[in-house]
This record gives sequence, C-alpha cells and structure tokens, in this order.
Amino acid sequence: MKIGIAGAGALGSRFGYMLSQAGYDVTLIDMWDDHVTAIRENGLLIDWNGEARNARLPIFYPHELEGSFDLVCCFTKAMGLDAMLSAIRHTLSAETSLLCLLNGIGHEETALKYVPADNFMLGNTIWTASMTGPGSVVLHGTGSVALENAGGDEAARERAMEVARVLSDAGLNAQYSPGVVYATYRKAALNGVVNTMCALLECNIATFGETSSAEAILRQIVTEFADVAACEGVELDREEVVAHVRGTFSRDSIGEHYPSMYQDLVRNNRRTEVDYITGAVSRKGKQYGVPTPFCDLVTLLVHAKEEIRDAA
Repeated sequence: MKIGIAGAGALGSRFGYMLSQAGYDVTLIDMWDDHVTAIRENGLLIDWNGEARNARLPIFYPHELEGSFDLVCCFTKAMGLDAMLSAIRHTLSAETSLLCLLNGIGHEETALKYVPADNFMLGNTIWTASMTGPGSVVLHGTGSVALENAGGDEAARERAMEVARVLSDAGLNAQYSPGVVYATYRKAALNGVVNTMCALLECNIATFGETSSAEAILRQIVTEFADVAACEGVELDREEVVAHVRGTFSRDSIGEHYPSMYQDLVRNNRRTEVDYITGAVSRKGKQYGVPTPFCDLVTLLVHAKEEIRDAA
C-alpha cells in the first residue's frame, strides 16, 4: 500500500515512521522548507522513548509528487487542510482513501471538496508527539486511533475497516468506531478547555487546573460544546466529558503537558487552530441560534493575542 502523510509535523512523523517500520511504502509531504531540507539531509531524527533513532523517509513538496496514493493521512494544522488537499489533488485518484486526524470539528466540509464521501474517513487519535526543531521529533508513550467512514454504504465501511487494519498493523492501535463523531466532539471539548486556556494563560494543563476558576470555565465550555453537538444529533454525556477534562489536570496523568495551541502561539509564535475548536462552536452556535458566550469570547481573545504577538 502506498501511503502519503499530508503534513509531516510531529504527529505526521510518528504515523509515517511507524507505518514505514511495518513495511508500508510511505511518503512524507510538507511545505516547510527547513523541515524538508533537514529530513533530506539528515533523515528524521527521533527520540523514541529515550532512544535515539534515525529514519530515512522520503519527503516531498506537493508539486514534486507523481502518481497517486492508496491512502492519504492528513495531519496539517486545521487552517492548512484546504491548501494541502488543493496542492496534492493530482495524487487523489478515484481509489484513494483519505483519513483526517486533525484537531477540531468541521473538517469533512473541506475534505469532501476533494474526495467522494465513500472514500473519506473521519478519525481522532490520542497519540502524542512533539517537535524539537526541523527534522527532529520526540515520540514517547502510547495511544490509539478511532475512525469511521463518512459514506454510508457497506463498501465505504469495509474501506474504513481496512484502513484501521493497516494502522493497527503498524502498532497504532486503530479501530473502526461508529461513534467517532461523538468522540470527535468529546475531544474537541477537551481542546476547547485546555488548549485555549493554556495558550491564553501561558501554562501547562495542571497549572490551569489548579486555579480557582478552572471548574467554572470547564463546565461552561463543555456546556456550549454539548448544546451545539445536540443540534447535530450528537448527545454528549456532559458530566462524563467534564470528568474526562478534569482528569487531565492531574500531574500524574498529562497535567505537565503544554498543549498544541500553547506550543504554536507561545513557543513558536504561530497562529492557532482556535477557529476549528471554540471558533467552530461559536460559528455553529450562530447557525443554530444557540448562545455560546464563552466560546465567542475565548476565540476573540486568542485572535487578539495572535495579533499582539504578530503570530505568523
């Protein structure tokens, strides 16, 4: 199977490396000049649970690609998905499966401009990874993937199940899950709390969780996510989601982690994915006539901070 990794950052590098180790024909695809150059010259430098590794993986700019892929896994930033799919559309044949594993909600609207619904899979993952510089990643711990087909027929379901088998063959612990839309909203609610707050307050998850304001902020944001999800036929278990988010505050779990929006904005002075997290709830709330005051404000505050910092 020929697999393209569209967006070869931290998580894309993890999936690309693990799939290549399982014997699949993997191509990394990226547009960041320094990253492409570093991997071409030195290979992908990996800290694998404390062990130094080097992977000589092919990496290309979109315009350099020839032929088509059997599977494309998308790991761009949310706001970069449209540009990436537009740039690689010549590699998307009638048989190409497209799996989107981005943070946030609403990505199917972009993906379905480029592939038929029967070829598209929406998923989420709890695998983690981080970059220490161009061509250098830290891959610690374990995780899993849940995915589901967007198309409704049996052929689309079989296609999605085959992709799950491929990922699991590479140790990525993937499973076909008919509840992935629920899981996507659940994860988005988590990110709506910890990603935004850690980026705004410049702290890790535990530090935010230890503030006297954390519980009230957590509950209000989860409520707004749940209210919007209900309009789309997704009934979140609100108390379970609150408990799930609260569980990340512990320093014995992932409380010491600095989430991706913190890494983007505070550490790397890059614009964030807020428009696809609290911003998506804000937009959908207006569409459905559902009040989302916290999500509205949080989204505006993150954008204000991006402007103040002149984030790229």
